[in-house]
Amino acid sequence: MSEHLVINPEELAPAVGYAHAVSAAPGRTVYLAGQIAFDAEANIIGDTWMEQFDLALGNLVTALRAAGGEPAHVVWVQIFTPDVPAYRAARKELGPVYQRHMGRHFPAMGLYGVTELADVGALVEITALAVVPD
Repeated sequence: MSEHLVINPEELAPAVGYAHAVSAAPGRTVYLAGQIAFDAEANIIGDTWMEQFDLALGNLVTALRAAGGEPAHVVWVQIFTPDVPAYRAARKELGPVYQRHMGRHFPAMGLYGVTELADVGALVEITALAVVPD
C-alpha cells in the first residue's frame, strides 16, 4: 500500500483512472525513462495501441522494481502517443490491462498527443516518477 496522499478535490470533476494530485511521502525519488513496447532485443512488439501500451507499462514496472520500487510508489505518469484516436478507441480495454500492472493505484497522470515518437513504429511511450517511501 502506498504512503502517498492522493488528493481529489470535490470542486473538480471526478478523477477516473487517475488522481488530480499526489503528495509524496518522504523517500527516494526514482525517475523512470520513457518506456515503449520493446522486447529484450529492442524490437517493437504489438500492432495495436493496446498491445503496445500493455508491454510499455510492463517495461515501466520492470524498471521500477529493478530500482527497488513498486507500482504503489508511482506518483506521476506521462503517456505520449502519436495516435490519440487509438487511445480513445482502446479505453474499454485499458482498465484491466492497467490494473494487471499497477493494481488499483491511480497516480497523477496525463496523456499527450505528439507528432511522433523516437522509435519508428512505436504507438505509445510511458514515463513516470516514483517516490519509494523511507
